Amino acid sequence: MAKKGLGKGLNLLFEDDLSIGDTKPPEGAAAEKGGSDGITYMKLSKIEPNENQPRKSFDKEKIEILAASIKENGLIQPIIITEGENGMYKIVAGERRWRACRKAGLTEIPVLIRGYSDEQAAEVALVENLQREDLNPIEEALGYNLLITEFSMTQDTVSQKVGKSRSAVANSLRLLTLGDDIKNMLVDGKLTGGHARAILSVEGAELRSAMAKRITEDGLNVRQSEALARQLSRKATVRTKPPSKSQAQETAYEEMENRLSSSLGTKVKISSNGKKGKIEIEYYGSDDLDRIISMFGI
Repeated sequence: MAKKGLGKGLNLLFEDDLSIGDTKPPEGAAAEKGGSDGITYMKLSKIEPNENQPRKSFDKEKIEILAASIKENGLIQPIIITEGENGMYKIVAGERRWRACRKAGLTEIPVLIRGYSDEQAAEVALVENLQREDLNPIEEALGYNLLITEFSMTQDTVSQKVGKSRSAVANSLRLLTLGDDIKNMLVDGKLTGGHARAILSVEGAELRSAMAKRITEDGLNVRQSEALARQLSRKATVRTKPPSKSQAQETAYEEMENRLSSSLGTKVKISSNGKKGKIEIEYYGSDDLDRIISMFGI
């Protein structure tokens, strides 16, 4: 899917740490200050991290390596900042480089000053990190959640801004419903987003935690984790459904649930009591509900 919104044109600017590209400020933003190329130099002490930066964890070893390179060659690609309060400037993109510059002992660095609003700065920071693939799954989900909760965006608007499908954004936000122990595993890289989606398919915090532990201890891949989720869900169903339900019928219902879940992109539960039954379809917010309803042609 092509990048949309603020994502468009940022790939050159953020291609790597050793190249300088160019990008236009969002519509309504003030022009940058400085020379004809927009680059100026600023004291490191006047620049501070942005609290809306989606990236929260930084690899110390990589910062050390980057600091050594900067000490030898200087900072080749400027960081992007916007005016903050009390004469300070907030980082929009390039906090890792800023940290490495401090480690290298620099007192002044090249910057591009943009007149971004808080909303625009949050969008650019999220897109920049997504394009670099620097965010862990929880940081990505928190970034989407920030745009929705702080700037009143819908999931559809967020998907357009970051160049992702609405279902991808919705599935990412679901990760925030996981327990803290599982979210920490995602942050630490012990679990991937694919693992987490498999875990979300089982019910109950204790069962989810046990599944996450099993995945990490046995080194299961995503496909193996999905098979484990089906196995755990089947066992849980056996414990809760009346013993009169035949194994064959139960397996048939499970297969139907899996097919519907895969088709609709959300959890589906089928329950039966004699000749009657019901189908429960989960949704995560009004946008997700609209998405599911539209799939039925309504």
